[in-house]
Amino acid sequence: MKNIHRYIEHTNLKPTLTHYDVEQLINEAKEHQLLGVCVPPFWVKKAKRDIGEDDIQLVTVIGFPLGYQMTETKLAEMQKAIDDGADELDMVMNISALKAQMNWPKIEIAKCSKLAHEQYKLLKVIIETAYLNEQELELACRWCADAGVDFVKTSTGFAPEGAKIEDIKKMRAILPSNVGIKASGGIKTYEQAVALINAGADRIGTSSGVDIVNHI
Repeated sequence: MKNIHRYIEHTNLKPTLTHYDVEQLINEAKEHQLLGVCVPPFWVKKAKRDIGEDDIQLVTVIGFPLGYQMTETKLAEMQKAIDDGADELDMVMNISALKAQMNWPKIEIAKCSKLAHEQYKLLKVIIETAYLNEQELELACRWCADAGVDFVKTSTGFAPEGAKIEDIKKMRAILPSNVGIKASGGIKTYEQAVALINAGADRIGTSSGVDIVNHI
């Protein structure tokens, strides 16, 4: 797959991340022409300066990593990230509310989608597939589609399991064609990335972006 670098969001969300790591992440993305970089909210402003005029999407996370935050908190996080220069927002769904059989996550996602799109930013919702049964996976995907999100993302990378081919196939069968899928969590090899793309993923979130593209 010759253009796999344009699927990859080069990611570093480790708690030990420093400004040196941010600089390295962005330099690698520039060198290998990767689609984007994903950094914690604290580092968005610096990352925006370091990216400069290069064609690299700046992604950050919202409600990370458990999604427990109140909607108002997530909206405030989103606005701050946008003000600091983020292009795309990966928001963790309130899995706790979903498990409690509440419809609040759909309302929350719709509010977040409205804020993002009013400011011409993309919203991805992390549904954390490792914690969902088949019925919950379908419900989460349908809520995301109904709420107008741009992508549904499999994982934070902090759950017991990350992206799985069978989950990507199920998500692709449920979601309309205008909603993309971001596979993330445990993707370390070129073979994994290609298999997930072939299963229906439109983006690959990974901390192994350089290793993946260097395999080509």
